[in-house]
Amino acid sequence: MFRTALRNVLAHKARLLMTVLAVMLGVAFVSGTLVFTNTITDALQNSSAKGFDQVDVAVTTEYQDAEGDKVGEVPELTEALLDDSAKVPGAASAIGVVTGFTAVADKDGDLIGDGWSTQGGNYWGEKDPRYPLVDGRAPKGTGEILIDSRTAERTGYGVGDTVRMSVDGPVLTPKVTGVFTTDDGNVAAGGTLTLFDTATAQKLFGKAGTYDEIAVEAKAGVTQAALKAQLDEALPKDLVETTTGKKLADDQAETIASSMSGMKQGLLVFAGIALFVGTFIIANTFTMLVAQRTKELALMRAVGASRRQVTRSVLIEAFVVGVVAAVTGLLAGIGIGAGMRSLMGTLGAVVPDGPLVVSPGTIATALAVGVLVTMLAAWLPGRRAAKIPPVAAMSSVHAKATTKSLVLRNTLGALVSAAGIAVVLAATTMEGSDGQAPMGMGAVLLIIGVFILTPLLSRPLIAAAAPVLRVFGVSGKLARQNSVRNPRRTAATASALMIGLTLITGMTVMAGSLQKAIDKMAAASIEADYVVSMANGNPLSPDVAEKLRKADGITAISPLRNAESRIGGQTEYLTGVDGSTIGELTDLKVEQGAFEVGGTDVVVDTDTAKDHGWKAGSAFTVAYEDGEKQQLRIAGVYEGNDMMRGIMVDLAGVAPHQSDPVDMQVMVKMSDGASSAAKDSLVKALDTNPAIKVQDKKDVSNEIAKMFTLMLNMLYGLLAMAVIVAVLGVINTLAMSVFERSQEIGMLRAIGLDRKGIKRMVRLESLVISLFGGVLGVGLGVFFGWAAGQLMGTTLPTYELVLPWVRIGVFLLLAALVGVLAALWPARRAARLNMLQAIKAE
Repeated sequence: MFRTALRNVLAHKARLLMTVLAVMLGVAFVSGTLVFTNTITDALQNSSAKGFDQVDVAVTTEYQDAEGDKVGEVPELTEALLDDSAKVPGAASAIGVVTGFTAVADKDGDLIGDGWSTQGGNYWGEKDPRYPLVDGRAPKGTGEILIDSRTAERTGYGVGDTVRMSVDGPVLTPKVTGVFTTDDGNVAAGGTLTLFDTATAQKLFGKAGTYDEIAVEAKAGVTQAALKAQLDEALPKDLVETTTGKKLADDQAETIASSMSGMKQGLLVFAGIALFVGTFIIANTFTMLVAQRTKELALMRAVGASRRQVTRSVLIEAFVVGVVAAVTGLLAGIGIGAGMRSLMGTLGAVVPDGPLVVSPGTIATALAVGVLVTMLAAWLPGRRAAKIPPVAAMSSVHAKATTKSLVLRNTLGALVSAAGIAVVLAATTMEGSDGQAPMGMGAVLLIIGVFILTPLLSRPLIAAAAPVLRVFGVSGKLARQNSVRNPRRTAATASALMIGLTLITGMTVMAGSLQKAIDKMAAASIEADYVVSMANGNPLSPDVAEKLRKADGITAISPLRNAESRIGGQTEYLTGVDGSTIGELTDLKVEQGAFEVGGTDVVVDTDTAKDHGWKAGSAFTVAYEDGEKQQLRIAGVYEGNDMMRGIMVDLAGVAPHQSDPVDMQVMVKMSDGASSAAKDSLVKALDTNPAIKVQDKKDVSNEIAKMFTLMLNMLYGLLAMAVIVAVLGVINTLAMSVFERSQEIGMLRAIGLDRKGIKRMVRLESLVISLFGGVLGVGLGVFFGWAAGQLMGTTLPTYELVLPWVRIGVFLLLAALVGVLAALWPARRAARLNMLQAIKAE
């Protein structure tokens, strides 16, 4: 039986090729994902570990939450603590570390890198061991800086050049005195690192005389643990915390691995989808192979082969196919992993250098996935093959699906589909995240139920295409009949495409609806023409608002300033606004009272009011940052959203209590509305600052929606893999169907159907099957998009369903194109059959 199974594999090489390709693509995606994420993780971890080479023990502050009415205070790392750290017996040196956001413009005036990855710090003394200089000297004074070598290479800046930059608002134009190398992960990812002398860094980052961290290096022969113990004894335990460099490196490595695990899981989900779709192809292939070998298998039973031996022979074939597919998929996956890493480089997301990581776990996973998926998919056809009675060898007729089995299948499919719909509908009535798990479970049940029902659904849906197919005459009529001749095969072929289009359509509906909701939110809450903020989301200097007030054409302006406070013993953040203009700059729906901010009158959003039991006219006592108390009255309660919420107070009342005031945003209304000229006026008023964004309402909503758009584009790319596998499935089904119907095609040729007619028949059959899968996929995708939207609507009041009709039409055209392309080779093969040999074929 083993030799027979191997001969069958070799005898049907062409038929099994598509199955190998389907499994290979899925395995390649899985192994490529593992190679890519392991390589990036390893490179980042090695780079990060190098960053701690000069740190044996790090001394940091521990946040202390003060009791009473004062807001929590953060201890400071002072010069005295730095001196005490350097004096412990095991310390060779101690460096005070200062860090903060620093935006650097390129030679065109645009911000280099993303806001979150553009950082600044201090260079310690004349020669800082953390940052080896490759050119120039250390910076001295406020007008000198160092830049990292990657930034110098990308921008063309060198020693002696003047650079435009900003820290918290005002534009600075220091001179580059040196270039250094660093293993900083942000720099490796395309960001920048700018270094000042220590005094300048402390001044710019608002940390005069203090440090963010103290890096202590141990003397030769002193372990990190011993140095940590000495520092713990010398420094006040209630103010500082000490951590060894090894622990920092291990924690950083764990953080990097954790952050990469999300990407890895997401990519593996889509690899799983591709494998799931491929499973249909494998099952289809082995089902047809078994059907075509009915006489052979029955003869084997007649000469003494047991049912177990027949099943085993089919599984051996599947094992051989799975091993071949897994090995080729692993090799292709290594190439995919290397390609994805190179692609990151072309997109500007530079990662540290390092070897391609192909771990034993990746190899084992690829082999296990390829072999197991193939054998599981082939098990059911193998079981069916074992049930073929020996008498079938005499008549060459194998048992077809009985009425009882079809009724059982349709009943089961209806029950599973109904359960899936019920669970999805129940999830839409839940709140936010509570409904995510039930909705996912319901979606899986519904997809499985529809898959079970596809043979039943295929007849009426394909029959609906009959009027169009009549246009093509005999070829069209034959294509329709061939499509419904074997409903199970048609269903399995169409289901592969259905799953891919279900996911693509559902994601598209959700993304379009979210974009509309965000646009409505921006339009509903912001009346200002422009919102000014920092590129990385950090606070703005109050100087920004003062500069904007001097710009031409401004009719109303108000900063939004965060102010920490305590209300009822709990920390609350107030939003300081210009009470005289905030009403002109916002358009928030007032639920109670009036939207009036001034003096001791404030407004709060509905959620905050509900949490505290407040309503219009309520009064409460607030303790400001400096400990001063004041009683405030709620003039109105408004409906908040993700853009505007919280307690709004008059800036004039809160500013005197802040030691270091900063603004989160500045809202501006122009006399002539938003225009390119108005935006240019504001940008010039801010000295063309690279760190500051000037956005209109559309820009604000687009920025919020950008991550959804990026995610959607990634999903399109990933789901394309499932569609490619589905195309292979259609090709495979048609090719084997042509082989199975060789005698029939020969008879059609003999009675007058020409080669063009044969080609047209196969192409139309492929088109009908693909459109059947496309219609099911689009229908399910719209339903899931609606259901997910109902769930999101509980946390996003402006959400409404938006059906992207143009894209839905494109998806159906894509399904049709799949059918046309998939039929090219099978149609050509069918047309080239020798009619006399085909008529004699069994």
